Amino acid sequence: MKKIIFLFITLNLFFISTKAQAPKRMTSAEIHQAIKKLNFLGSALYVAAHPDDENTRLISWLANEAKANTAYLSLTRGDGGQNLIGPEIESLLGLIRTQELLAARRVDGGKQMFSRANDFGFSKHPDETMKIWNKEEVLSDVVWAIRKWQPDILINRFDHRTPGTTHGHHTASGILSLEASELAGNPASYPEQVPLAGTWKPARVFLNISSFFFRNREEFEKSDKSNLAQVDVGVYYPALGKSNTEIAAESRSMHKCQGFGSAGVRGSEPEYLELLKGTMPTEKSNLFEGINTTWTRVQGGAPIGKILAAVEAGFKAENPAASVPQLMQAYRLIEQLPDSYWKSVKRTEIQEVIKACLGLFHEALASEPSATPGENVSLRVEVIQRLGAPVRLEKVRFAPMGSDTTFALPLEVNKRVNWSRRTTLPADMPMSNPYWLNEPNALGLYSVAEQRLRGLPETPRQLKAEFHYTIAGIPIVYSCDVAYKDTDPVDGEVYQPFEVTPPVYTRLDSKVYLFADSKAQEVTATVKAGKAGIEGTLQLEAPAGWIVQPAQVSFTVKRKGEELPFRFTVTPPAGQSDGTLTAVARLEGKTWHRSLLEIKYDHIPVQTVLLDAHSRIVRIDLQKAGSKVGYVAGAGDDIPASLRAIGYEVELLQGPDLNPQNLAQYDAVITGVRAYNTNDDLQFKNPQLLEYVKNGGTLIVQYNTNSELRVPAAEIGPFPLRISRDRVTVEEADMRFLLPEHPVLNYPNKITAADFEGWVQERGLYFPDQWDKAYVAPLSCNDPGEPAKNGALLVAKHGQGHFVYTGLSFFRELPSGVPGAFRLFANLISIGKTPKP
Repeated sequence: MKKIIFLFITLNLFFISTKAQAPKRMTSAEIHQAIKKLNFLGSALYVAAHPDDENTRLISWLANEAKANTAYLSLTRGDGGQNLIGPEIESLLGLIRTQELLAARRVDGGKQMFSRANDFGFSKHPDETMKIWNKEEVLSDVVWAIRKWQPDILINRFDHRTPGTTHGHHTASGILSLEASELAGNPASYPEQVPLAGTWKPARVFLNISSFFFRNREEFEKSDKSNLAQVDVGVYYPALGKSNTEIAAESRSMHKCQGFGSAGVRGSEPEYLELLKGTMPTEKSNLFEGINTTWTRVQGGAPIGKILAAVEAGFKAENPAASVPQLMQAYRLIEQLPDSYWKSVKRTEIQEVIKACLGLFHEALASEPSATPGENVSLRVEVIQRLGAPVRLEKVRFAPMGSDTTFALPLEVNKRVNWSRRTTLPADMPMSNPYWLNEPNALGLYSVAEQRLRGLPETPRQLKAEFHYTIAGIPIVYSCDVAYKDTDPVDGEVYQPFEVTPPVYTRLDSKVYLFADSKAQEVTATVKAGKAGIEGTLQLEAPAGWIVQPAQVSFTVKRKGEELPFRFTVTPPAGQSDGTLTAVARLEGKTWHRSLLEIKYDHIPVQTVLLDAHSRIVRIDLQKAGSKVGYVAGAGDDIPASLRAIGYEVELLQGPDLNPQNLAQYDAVITGVRAYNTNDDLQFKNPQLLEYVKNGGTLIVQYNTNSELRVPAAEIGPFPLRISRDRVTVEEADMRFLLPEHPVLNYPNKITAADFEGWVQERGLYFPDQWDKAYVAPLSCNDPGEPAKNGALLVAKHGQGHFVYTGLSFFRELPSGVPGAFRLFANLISIGKTPKP
């Protein structure tokens, strides 16, 4: 019995949606589609490595045409990529991409899962990937996903047989998925999971063959597909007014931080699948052929299937409530089944169908978006049923407090019931935060101790409202997250999650503090009240040898949300040193050192993140020539803030600013990462930038990808170059000095091998592999076993000035406080200012 209870809890944790979105309103056509899906008991799991790897056309087809319970398992959250819509990178980018995947699944009808693997950046071989990830841990997560989802068919996006030909994460996802498909059925494999989810072996494992497996589209079209399963994902749904491929395009377009907006296409579109395990269906377009997908696969389920077939046949679009009595009969029978995967899945699905057929609406809203443990919270509740079936509201319970409000109230048609109440949050209530960010993590793996959290896209919300109804004489309970709702003058009704937060936050005014000499610097630390009326002390904790004055300050904050800044003086030691500076508040006998970060974009719910309030503090030997730079934004990066941290005056430049007369005031002009991929101004203004160089300026162009350039690569600089896909992913790769006497390696900072120690994630990416002889290449590096890559840094004299193109990953190194990266970047800005011998 204990096993069954745990299974039930685990599955419900997965299926409960923790998003704070406006409640979904289903049309009659969508209700009818959902009723059809109630009678199909088949499941599918699609597996790949990153957000954006999934085939939304096939996921949408499986969910909407085949009616299968479909999920996408992305091994990572996409933490290692770039951000085209804002400055967030690394774990914060992973948080955005998590939400974008959830938004995509809300469009295409799938569900979303993850492993604990961290996207640490590009990997050239799956062996490296699985070493950094810790293969056994990530493999256990894939086994867990299979056992929890119980897929009849498992589909891999990437070929396990082609190591070294594509991103190592990609190939690793295929290898791990195939291996896990066998291990998941063996109770001796990861036995700690078995009491929670049982064992499971997919009936079939496929590889989703596509054109990117071939040299070009023409080769793919000509290839022999006679041994492949084939489905037409271009099917049209008259009830929805859309083709499946149009739905898939809408889903794909949710990947906004990667710039993957997609135009819908119409007409027949084949998808091909190679069988890797199991037996090929006789009818190759029926992926579930031979698999029992009816209610007879569940003990005692046959009567449920008959009732639901009658509901489907008799559904009245103009009167969905007429189906409720039969749906409630089916619901009662489902409730009587032994606990199982399909009971949990179909119980959730039929509840949503019943709710939609009734036009039943309920919500519980907090009067504020956050509260602290032990705090009193005001809640507003609304209930209404709008389609005329016998519904009685029995009670509303708030969890985890367990407080009830009893009603026994028949709901009149289309007459809302509103009331308010206050409740006190438990003093030990956990803080709201993405669960995978709560503990320090290794390079390749997030730390998540609780097995039942692993794989979930979000942290389950703690504060919930349970609505207990009697419908057609049968009891039924709905649970929803307590949320916060505001009315925006432009967007109207806006929902966001209700957060449980600390009573006080602390924040430092910079991510990195760099001390180029032994002079003291002023550091501002801010206290923000998480609740009204707090008193305490604030201090900065620094490494040994660093002096902070004053030792501590007292604060009193009266209003929630109010901030108080405090200034401290930090004096570095005489020699080189680095460590962590932390802002710590002491309040009511406890210490607090978390800062509050909100991520707001229109296409995802507001994300609230609690981060440790610490910054990198570095004493380095750094010299500069020049003080004022202009920065042309590309994809989001934090380099302007990093340059300001070492004393540069940085101004952000836009199209009208990019003329030689205005640019003449800057010691250097810098283009952000992928600026020539994303900034439309540059396709018109690049000649003016090169004129600025000719007149004596310094232009530093950071890496761009070799596709979708606004300016042809050969025209970005004053002389031709070609951008390749060459990259060096090993951050410890040996850096060789080809031109040790070149100014960028000598002035004003003498660059040595020590300056390339401590780099993070990679050396660089998208290096040029061909260039005009006017360029010189001072540096060379390569990954193990590969030929030298000399295009990491190119410098050319043009007229009176200098042009620099670099694929070195300064956009990662500077925000991480890597001393040598700062010294080298200062040299690039200083080029041309070297005193003549």
